[in-house]
Amino acid sequence: MNLGVIPLLGGRKLSRDGTLVMGILNVTNDSFFKESRVAGEREAVVRAVSMAKKGADIIDIGAESTRPGSRGVSEETERDALLPVVRSIRRELPDMPISVDTRKAAVAEAAIEAGADMINDVSGLELPEESDGMVSVTARSGAAYVLTHTKGTPDVMQEDPRYDDLMSEMRDFFREKIAVLESSGVSRNSLIIDPGIGFGKNVSDNLTILANLEKFSAFGPPVLIGASRKGFIGSVAGSGARGNPSRRLDGTLAITALCTLSGVRIVRVHDVAANRRTVDMVTEILKYKL
Repeated sequence: MNLGVIPLLGGRKLSRDGTLVMGILNVTNDSFFKESRVAGEREAVVRAVSMAKKGADIIDIGAESTRPGSRGVSEETERDALLPVVRSIRRELPDMPISVDTRKAAVAEAAIEAGADMINDVSGLELPEESDGMVSVTARSGAAYVLTHTKGTPDVMQEDPRYDDLMSEMRDFFREKIAVLESSGVSRNSLIIDPGIGFGKNVSDNLTILANLEKFSAFGPPVLIGASRKGFIGSVAGSGARGNPSRRLDGTLAITALCTLSGVRIVRVHDVAANRRTVDMVTEILKYKL
């Protein structure tokens, strides 16, 4: 299954056939899954090297939690935590694609200067004070850009999300935002779309997205799914996993297998080794499809 090349900065590229594994690296003490957190630059580099050895295709670094109910951090706080980590990982892993998980244009720009290749923006260009700047940074830099569908900011997005027609609303959202990006000089080849599992979605919304992954290919750009260990998995799995992210690995791997079968380009995950094995197993099976 050859899904094409996504060009990155510094001559790097995403070119592995099939589904890519993006490893989550949180430089914040507020992530919902504590095992994904690292305390500072040195620990972050060690974790990134470990992820690379376990088969990560991309490292996604975040210094601001976007879990439901989170309030965010200042630009200065985010920059101070994020930039030294980006620089150090770029020195240690010169060929590794680095993504930065940020909603702030100035932070994204500084991270690109520090060596990042991709902007993973969960705001969906819905923050009035940031959207124009984020589009401008993406266009000027040529960085890859992940456009996430969301409804509301993290502090309120899960209070009572409602849709008249989820898939139609998402289609219209992506068409509108992609048009804005392209009209501002962003190449479609550098765009990736994320349906935003858990970002202004209830359990049935998240399951609807996963049951209809093939429909997102019609929206244009490659698809990224970030479902790893999220709360809806606990709702489906029941007792032990409800309220306990540490018991949601099996549900996560089931979703990763589904994504691989459905041609999803990138899965964003906490557990690189297990998800790498899952992707590789499904990919090998698909070679024998008649």
